[in-house]
Amino acid sequence: MTQLEETIAHLTRQIEELNEVVARQDTELSKMTHRVKMLMEREAQRESAGTGGVILGDERPPHY
Repeated sequence: MTQLEETIAHLTRQIEELNEVVARQDTELSKMTHRVKMLMEREAQRESAGTGGVILGDERPPHY
């Protein structure tokens, strides 16, 4: 009986630890999803404004 109680206590602790990990990962994933969304919106605004292009090879940047 004691062995079963110890096993249950151990498993309960592991479940609580895993739950904390999953909750933390969910929070981080939500933050990252929000940041990616903001970056995508910002890039869409740059594209629609015609700015933020890539400078290729020997092209001079616009400030020259």
